[in-house]
Amino acid sequence: MQIFTKGPQRWAERRISGEEASRFRRARAEAGVGIAGAHVSYLINLATSDPELLAKSIRAFRAEMDRCDRLGLDFLVTHPGNATAGSREAGLRQNAELIAEALDERPGAVRVLIETTAGAGSALGCRFEEIAAMIDRVPAEHRARLGVCLDTAHVFAAGYDLRGDYEGVLETFDEVLGLATLGLIHCNDSLGTLGSRRDRHADIGAGELGAAPFRALMSDPRLREVPRVIETPKGADPIAADRRNLQTLRRLARA
Repeated sequence: MQIFTKGPQRWAERRISGEEASRFRRARAEAGVGIAGAHVSYLINLATSDPELLAKSIRAFRAEMDRCDRLGLDFLVTHPGNATAGSREAGLRQNAELIAEALDERPGAVRVLIETTAGAGSALGCRFEEIAAMIDRVPAEHRARLGVCLDTAHVFAAGYDLRGDYEGVLETFDEVLGLATLGLIHCNDSLGTLGSRRDRHADIGAGELGAAPFRALMSDPRLREVPRVIETPKGADPIAADRRNLQTLRRLARA
């Protein structure tokens, strides 16, 4: 499962007591949740050139890692950020260096996963090569704690044709990043068309991707050990919506 450890649209940080952390760990064990992680606040931008936003982002990112460690989570999903000024290369370099610093200062087991993006506006990370450039800038001793979160809606909107060339996209990912870096898959259909750069999610099989790519993802033996979560629309009844989308994925896995 994937959670937020604080309000995702707020800068205010949340402190987790030892008692709360213990309750969470017990509940997770009792529920049999094998893999659990968090997604960073949407406000964080480690690629920004704005000094005030950067200072807030650095504090928030480190606090996110501390909460993940306290809760015993396995991963933390983060975005490559937005290059608000200057070159994309400079934004990628800055983000990677700040992630490396956070990993160096926090020697726990939490793995940082850089999420692929749709590439809207100044968003970085819409090409596999950009994420590879970030990983390459992290010292080798920390790379075991660094990986990739592949979002199906994002990569499709960025121009990777999971619908028409699933094998080709996976081969490209392997060539540029290596399948060993793949730590999580966000299974989301896309309202945006191929290459539209439109970051809008849809129910599984109900968007531009359709059912076929998810059937392949759910049955691909190369991805058997890669955890998957959904970030699909919730509607009026979030629990019913999630169950419906999970049932669709399980059905496709058996097809």
